[in-house]
Amino acid sequence: MRLKDRIAIVTGAARGIGAAISYRFASEGANLIIADVNLNEAQETSKKIANETSREVLPCMVDVTNSEDILKMVKYTEKELGEIDILVNNAGIGLVSPVEELKEEDWVRVLDINLKGVFLCSQAVGREMIRLKRGNIINIASMDGVVGLPGRSAYCTSKAGVIMFTKVLAIEWAKHNIRVNSISPGYTKTDLIAKLINQGIFDENSIKRRCPMGRMATPDEIAKAAVFLASDESSYITGSNLLVEGGWTAYGYL
Repeated sequence: MRLKDRIAIVTGAARGIGAAISYRFASEGANLIIADVNLNEAQETSKKIANETSREVLPCMVDVTNSEDILKMVKYTEKELGEIDILVNNAGIGLVSPVEELKEEDWVRVLDINLKGVFLCSQAVGREMIRLKRGNIINIASMDGVVGLPGRSAYCTSKAGVIMFTKVLAIEWAKHNIRVNSISPGYTKTDLIAKLINQGIFDENSIKRRCPMGRMATPDEIAKAAVFLASDESSYITGSNLLVEGGWTAYGYL
């Protein structure tokens, strides 16, 4: 129970990596908010995790690009669960397009959700953490923020921004006893990716050939890394970017 009675917010938590992190947090004793733009999915995920872990898990609809939504989320969390100990900025979207064909509105949308959303949520929750003189923020970046991949200019740029924002925030807020780190997953077999594989849109075998460990990550493997960074086991770690990508970036093979 490494997170016993701690209060956490996980954005983009209705499914995928966010849902896996939420389940792990609750299993480790945390009470938490499942924050997502899709309220119905957030409600389903919250109910499932609460039933399986006997922790208090509540849904909250939030658009991470909307500062008013985020402030409501913070107030709701404090009212229903208490003072916030942990924030996981997981909400994000992907987009594949060559630069010459990329629409301006798509570029803006990716940067807004993936980077601006991290800024707005960190700022709103961070103000409360500064007041409390404690806190832990984990930003979900990507190995694509470390290496460039063709067709992913907006996504790679947004995730590189998340990694650098993490470093700056860690430096600024260390004096307030707030730790800030990021996790950069590699290709992870979420339900969405599994669906794309079954539809023939995503080539799993190609990923396996390129990854030194010869497979994709499971969402739970990313979640375990998040538990480590959220717990006291990582008490002297801040400003770090933890790569969980099966050796992809070490290999350097595209």
